[in-house]
Amino acid sequence: MAQTTILGRIGQLMRANINSMLDSAEDPERMLDQLVRDFTNNIAEAEEAVAQTVGNLRLLEEDQREAQSALSDWGSKAQAAARKADEARASGTDADATRFDELAKIAIRRQISFETQTKTFETQIAQQTELTDSLKDGLNKLRAKREELVQKRDELVSRAKMASAQRQVQEAVRDVSVMDPTSELNRFEERVRREEAMARGMSEVAASSLEEEFASLEDADTEAEVESRLSQLRSGAGAGAGTGS
Repeated sequence: MAQTTILGRIGQLMRANINSMLDSAEDPERMLDQLVRDFTNNIAEAEEAVAQTVGNLRLLEEDQREAQSALSDWGSKAQAAARKADEARASGTDADATRFDELAKIAIRRQISFETQTKTFETQIAQQTELTDSLKDGLNKLRAKREELVQKRDELVSRAKMASAQRQVQEAVRDVSVMDPTSELNRFEERVRREEAMARGMSEVAASSLEEEFASLEDADTEAEVESRLSQLRSGAGAGAGTGS
C-alpha cells in the first residue's frame, strides 16, 4: 500500500508543469525551494520503498527456493513410498503395500501443496519485481528531476541577483542623470565664456578708442599743416602785391 502511494506521488510530481508553476508563482525562487524539498522528501520515501520492496522480493525468492526444495523432497518421498509399496505387493505383504501407498499419497498431497505455493510465489515474485522496477525507475526520474530543479533554482537565483545588480546600476545612472554634476560644469563654462566674451569686447572697445585718439591726433597735425601752408600762401601773396607797385 505504501509503495502504491509513493508511486502515485511520484507520478504527480513528474506530471507537474514546472514552467507553468513558475510563471504563475509570486515568488519563483521560494516555490523552487519548496519543490526541491518535496522532491527530496519523496526521494527519501522512494528509497525506503525500494529497499522494502527489494527486501520483500528477496524473502519471496527465499520462500520460493524453500518451496521448490520441499516440492522436490516430497516428490522423492512419494517415489520412495510408491516403490516400497510395489516391493511389498510383489513379496505378498499387502498390509505393508497398503501402508506405503498411504505414505505415497501423503507425500503426493504435500508435493501438490508445495507446487501450489511455488506457483503462488512465482506470481508474487513477478508482481514484486514489477513494483520494484517501477519504484527504481520513479526514483531515478525523481533524482534527475531534482537535479534539474536545483540547476533551475541556481540559475534563477543567479539571474535574479544579476537583474537586481543591473537595476541598482540603472537607478544609480538615473540618479546621476537627474543630479548631473556636468550640468553645473556646463553653466560654469557658459559663465566663463560670457566673461571671456566681455573681456574680448572690452579689448576691442579699448583698441577702438586708441585708434580714434591716434586718428584725432593725426587730424590735428594735418589741420595745423593746412593752416601753416595757408599762412605761407597768404604771406607770399602779400609780398607779390607790394612788388608790383
